[in-house]
Amino acid sequence: MSRVFNFSPGPATLPLEVLEQVKADLPDWHGCGMAVMEISHRSKAFLEVAEQAEADLRELLNISGDYAVLFLQGGATLQFAMAPMNLSVAGQSVDYLCTGSWSKKALKEAGVLREVNIVADGAASNYTDVPERSSWQCDPNAAYFHYTPNETIGGVEIHDVPDVGTVPVVADMSSTILSRPLDISRFGLIYAGAQKNIGPAGLTLVIVRNDLLERVEQTVPAILRYSTFASSGSMTNTPPTFTWYIAGLVFDWLKRQGGVEKMGEVNQRKAQRLYQAIDESGFYANPVAPAYRSWMNIPFTLARPELDAEFLEQATRAGLQNLKGHRSVGGMRASIYNAMPEEGVSALIEFMAEFERRNH
Repeated sequence: MSRVFNFSPGPATLPLEVLEQVKADLPDWHGCGMAVMEISHRSKAFLEVAEQAEADLRELLNISGDYAVLFLQGGATLQFAMAPMNLSVAGQSVDYLCTGSWSKKALKEAGVLREVNIVADGAASNYTDVPERSSWQCDPNAAYFHYTPNETIGGVEIHDVPDVGTVPVVADMSSTILSRPLDISRFGLIYAGAQKNIGPAGLTLVIVRNDLLERVEQTVPAILRYSTFASSGSMTNTPPTFTWYIAGLVFDWLKRQGGVEKMGEVNQRKAQRLYQAIDESGFYANPVAPAYRSWMNIPFTLARPELDAEFLEQATRAGLQNLKGHRSVGGMRASIYNAMPEEGVSALIEFMAEFERRNH
């Protein structure tokens, strides 16, 4: 079977070059007679993989020595608890901006551990817009400010880093990291699940400012402290070695593409073309306020919802898969992360135009 264009929100499509490299490496990686997932994580061979991956990531995002880079497990969802555990102490409040499903889950989990101040909530727009900055109620004494730059389900994206003074900014960048240039110095903590722009599921990337590692209380179990992993090179326990190895291949692939600067140009172009096709159509619509439209996840609806199933069936036959919208919002959703080639977006636009022609 030939490759399809996979618009899944995650686990998402991976670069074909990376998959071909993985295939070539199995089952004899670098002539050692074993697959990379079979060798010890403490072996010299794997330590070289880990160190190169971190070095390439630091180069791609210009991460200074003021930050620790951690390769963890548990998904971004575990970070909903680890962030308040590590960056605040009992009795401190934390600020959360609520812009959709994932930020709601993050603040709910934080609320189990700390007093949460909801800075603003986009519920009035059904999370298709972000409340005006003038309405935000930030606490200048909060331990940190948390936001979700891109809501994967709703397709709402905040394109700039909120200015919240000296309060450390914490961001769930699972669906945007490495998709464009990023000023790491604006953040106290960034976390990201791997399965969108980094690699397969099973790895979570954490970039944390070193001075914040000292905030954790000793009552927090060692296995849940960032400082534990920072001091062990993310080798406190057996890490997800195979996913880490593939992430390293993806970082190398990104460098060969021209880095995050080039990816940003391509990703913006892909999104603009798809939004233009939607906006110029009388058949499709996107509900998100234009200023907050996501580059990565583009939801859209059909003028005749009764055709949704037929649209998906025909799209699948045309090699355009995983376009069904999340069950909580319905409609369609095209996730166009780094590894989605421009040809895939072109194929989707052409299919949408033909489907409209036949069904308008």
